Amino acid sequence: MTAPRSSTPRKVLGRLSLPERTYVADALRTETVGGVLLLAAAVTALLWANIPALGDSYGSVAHFKLGPAALGLDLSLAHWAADGLLAIFFFVAGIELKRELVAGDLRDPKAAALPVVAALCGMAVPALVYTVTNVTGGGSLAGWAVPTATDIAFALAVLAVIGTSLPSALRAFLLTLAVVDDLFAILIIAVFFTADLNFAALGGAVVGLGVFWLLLRKGVRGWYVYVPLALVVWALMYNSGVHATVAGVAMGLMLRCHRKEGESHSPGEHIEHLVRPLSAGLVVPLFALFSAGVSVSGGALADVFASPETLGVVLGLVVGKALGIFGGTWLTARFTRASLSDDLAWADVFAVASLAGIGFTVSLLIGELAFAGDETMTNEVKAAVLLGSLIAAILATVLLKIRNAKYRRLWEDEERDEDLDGIPDIYEEDDPAYHLRLAARYEAKAAEHRRIAQEKAAARHELAEVPGGAGEDHDGPA
Repeated sequence: MTAPRSSTPRKVLGRLSLPERTYVADALRTETVGGVLLLAAAVTALLWANIPALGDSYGSVAHFKLGPAALGLDLSLAHWAADGLLAIFFFVAGIELKRELVAGDLRDPKAAALPVVAALCGMAVPALVYTVTNVTGGGSLAGWAVPTATDIAFALAVLAVIGTSLPSALRAFLLTLAVVDDLFAILIIAVFFTADLNFAALGGAVVGLGVFWLLLRKGVRGWYVYVPLALVVWALMYNSGVHATVAGVAMGLMLRCHRKEGESHSPGEHIEHLVRPLSAGLVVPLFALFSAGVSVSGGALADVFASPETLGVVLGLVVGKALGIFGGTWLTARFTRASLSDDLAWADVFAVASLAGIGFTVSLLIGELAFAGDETMTNEVKAAVLLGSLIAAILATVLLKIRNAKYRRLWEDEERDEDLDGIPDIYEEDDPAYHLRLAARYEAKAAEHRRIAQEKAAARHELAEVPGGAGEDHDGPA
């Protein structure tokens, strides 16, 4: 007989390493604040566009053009937000992906399989749902990519609002999933939504990216070198016909994200730390301000369920995302002989998968690209994205609230630091020094309590010896 394997099966969504946990906590803190600003910007856009006295001004501001026409950059403010500012958003996404590939979960092929497969299934199933809905309903297949994207900032804002103490492993899974999702989203934009190519401009952009890479390898420093070069690369990429956000993710992927000896942070981590607040706190909210201003009257919302294109978007986000990510995670665990963490249940995975159905930012962008030239359909698809994201948020909130007590206990266990050294106790249980520090702390507490007990006993003894005191039998009420 063959002896059974002695190796411990790998755990899916198990505890993070301490460096990874610290990175995830810092990243999510910024994204959560940015997500709240994103929600505020989206609500502002909806109010601005739907209040009769202000509706016309919204369109006027969004379509106001500025920029050098000679360079092909005479763009509206809405266009600048979608093609210009979002390049910064994808630049940060590129750095995140690079870091995950060289220092995060994606560096281990076995660990990388889970978020990659989950993200792929989480994009393929919504696209399939949209396609089936429109084939059976006689609609346009142009918007198949709209429900494939996840908006991590919006999703984390929902978590912040509902106050769910989600364990770090689930939060990290959501973040890594969104990073991989962003990569495939930019690939979809580059491959399927590229206009007629201008090879001269594209060649110039490639040369600019080569210079960018060479300067990084030579160790050249100074924002005054890289920012002008990045602007030139972006402008050339825009004029090439390839979506300009591709330039952002390409430059992000070129940054070095592994630390050399003596470095506390890699260049990629340092730049991400500087740029992420700009991306989450300004770029994405401004894009939402100029993209989310659509009519949300009762009739318009009812029409979402009447048109196959808009119905496909809603079903893709709400049903397709949840089933795709949950199914991809389950299949990965099933065929890699891995098991779910003992602290979690598959219901938790489904709740996070439902949360990934919030497709706000990139879905709005793809909707604009998919139905370019058809303003009516573009606005209807935007309304569908908003409605689908709202339904997904409500569904995820209900599912997460059901398990909130369990999450709170897990979160408290992860955060407990009884020896007060700044490191959660759960990471020090095998360290003898940790137990010695804890013993010394308990001994100090015990000595303090002994001293207090002795003082109380002495005080009671003195009171009992005082004539007429409370300890004598004849003591009674006055």
